[in-house]
Amino acid sequence: MEYLGYFASILVGISLGLIGGGGSILTIPILVYLFKINPENATSYSLFIVGITALIGSYKHYLLGNLKLKTALYFTFPSVISLLFVREIVLPNIPNHLFFINNFEFTKNSLIMLVFAILMIFASVSMIKRSNADKKMQEISFIQLSLIGLIVGFVIGFLGAGGGFLIIPALIFFAGLEMKQAIGTSLFIIFINSIIGFGGDVINGIQLDYKLLFIISSIAIFGMFIGTHLSKKIDGSKLKPAFGWFVLIMGIYIISKEFFL
Repeated sequence: MEYLGYFASILVGISLGLIGGGGSILTIPILVYLFKINPENATSYSLFIVGITALIGSYKHYLLGNLKLKTALYFTFPSVISLLFVREIVLPNIPNHLFFINNFEFTKNSLIMLVFAILMIFASVSMIKRSNADKKMQEISFIQLSLIGLIVGFVIGFLGAGGGFLIIPALIFFAGLEMKQAIGTSLFIIFINSIIGFGGDVINGIQLDYKLLFIISSIAIFGMFIGTHLSKKIDGSKLKPAFGWFVLIMGIYIISKEFFL
C-alpha cells in the first residue's frame, strides 16, 4: 500500500499547483489509509507536506506575478491566531475515548475523520458548482477576508487541511482577484498557516517518522512542479468540477469505511 501512497502523493502537488487547493483533502486519506498513520498524527504530517509544497508553488506563482502579498497578510494573521488556538488548546483537551454506540467506540480519531469527511463533501459541492467562479467584487473587503481567515485557521488547526477550497472563493469574491492570482495567493497563505501549525506540533514534542515525511514531501513537490506547469496551459477552474466529484466520492468512502465497513 505504501507504493500506492507514494504515487498518490504526486496528486497532492499537482492539485495544489493546478487549482491552488485540494492537496490536504488528498493528503489525510493517503496518510491514514495507505501509510497507516494515526489520524491525529496525520494532521501534523499533512501540515508539513502541504505547507512545504505550497511554498514552492507560491514562489513559482510569485515569479508569474500571481501572488498578492498584502491581501495574503490580511487573511493570514487572523487564521494563524485561530490555528494556534486549536492546536494548542482545543485538540489536546479532546479525550481519546468519547462515547460508545452499542459495540462501536467513537474516539477522537473517529471524530477527526468524520469531520474531515463532512468537510470533503461540502468542499466538493463548492468545487462542482461553477456558476459564480468568474465573478468578483469591485471593492476589497478586508474585514470579511479576516473573518474568513479565522474560520480557515480553525479548519487547518483541527484537520491539518490547507483550506484552499475556502481561501480561493474568499480571495475571488472579497479581494477581487482573478483565478490565477487567487491560486498563487492561496498557496502562500496555506504555506504560512501550515508551517506555523507544524512548528507548534514539533515544539510540543510530537513524534514523527521524518524519513517518511521528507520522502512524501519530495514527491508532492515534484507533483507541484507538474501542476504549476500545467496551470500555464490549463484553466484550473475548468478542472475543479471533476476534482470535486472525486473529493465527494472520497468523503463518502471515508464515512463508509470508518463507520459501516
